[in-house]
Amino acid sequence: MAPHHATLVAVSAAVIALSSALLLGGPAGAANTAKPLTVAQIQAAKPSTLYPGGLAVHPDTKAASVYAGLVKAKKTTEAAAIKKISSQPVALWLGDWYSDAQLKTVVAKSLASAEKAKRTPTFVTYAIPDRDCGDYSAGGLTADEYGTWNQTIATALKGHRATVIVEPDALAMISNCPGTASVRLPLIKAAVTDFAAAGVTTYIDAGNSHWVDPAVMADRLEQAGIAEARGFSTNVSNFYPTADEKAYGLTVSKLTGGSHFVIDTSRNGQGWKGTWCNPTGAGLGVTPRVASGRSKVDALLWIKTPGASDGTCNGGPTAGTWWQKYALALVKQRAK
Repeated sequence: MAPHHATLVAVSAAVIALSSALLLGGPAGAANTAKPLTVAQIQAAKPSTLYPGGLAVHPDTKAASVYAGLVKAKKTTEAAAIKKISSQPVALWLGDWYSDAQLKTVVAKSLASAEKAKRTPTFVTYAIPDRDCGDYSAGGLTADEYGTWNQTIATALKGHRATVIVEPDALAMISNCPGTASVRLPLIKAAVTDFAAAGVTTYIDAGNSHWVDPAVMADRLEQAGIAEARGFSTNVSNFYPTADEKAYGLTVSKLTGGSHFVIDTSRNGQGWKGTWCNPTGAGLGVTPRVASGRSKVDALLWIKTPGASDGTCNGGPTAGTWWQKYALALVKQRAK
C-alpha cells in the first residue's frame, strides 16, 4: 500500500495560548519581512536567501504543550526526551480542521513568532479534495472551497519570508485513485500560482523514492505548476534513508528543469522498517537544517510531526493524534 499521513488535526485553545518562550534560540539572522520575491528570484536564490536566519520553531505545538505538561508534573526523564522534538523547527500543518478565522490567527501568530526570532517558518497545506483517497487521513475541502482557502493562506503570507509544502501525497496518490487527477492537478497549479504571486517559497510534494516512477512524477509536477514553484518535497511522513531520497530527488530535478527540493528527515533515522504506518523501530532523523546550496537539496526538514500517529495501525490512535509512547520510541531510536 502507498504511504499516507496525517498531522495533528486540532489545536486546543490552551495550546494556542501557550507562551512562545519555548522557541528555539540562536543567532539573529536577516529579517524575514520583505518585498515579495518574483518567481525568477525564488528559483535563482541560494537556500540561505530563502530561509533568512534559519528555520523557525512554531509556537504552540502539541509537542511543546506536552513538554510543558511533563515539566510541570516533574517527569524530568520524559520531558527531556520530548524536548528533543519540541525544541526543533517542525512544519506547521494547515488543513480543513481550522475555520477561516482560526487559520488566519494561527498563521499570523507563527509569522510573528518567527520574525521576532528572525527565522523562517515552514507551513504545509493539507486540504485537497478527497484527501488520502479516503484512507486514514481522509477529508479535505470541496473543489469550490479549496481555491478560496488557499488564497487566504497566500494573502496571510504575502510580504513575509516563509516556505510552504503543498499537499503531501496528493500527486503520488493519483496512482491509487486516478480519478482525482482531473480535479487536483489544476487545483494544485492554481495554489502554486497564488503562492508565487505572494512571493512565497513553494515546494510541491512528490511522494518518495519508492512510490512513483520519477518520469511519471515529473510529468505530474509539470501539470501541477512546478514552473512557478521553487521545487518539490520528498519523503514526507515516511522513513526512507536520506541517500535514497536525494538520488530520487536529483533524478526528478533533472526531469523538471533543475528544480530544487527538500527532504523530510523527521523519522528516517533508522531507515525503512517495512511499513509506512507507525512502524516499530523507527527513529528521529538528523535535525532540520538549511543546506549549503552546493546541490539541488535546499534543506533537510522535519515536515511530519514526530509523535503524531499515522493512523489506527500497529497499535496507533487515530491519524494525527499525539502518541506519547511512539514519540518516546522515536527519540530513543534517533539517528546518532
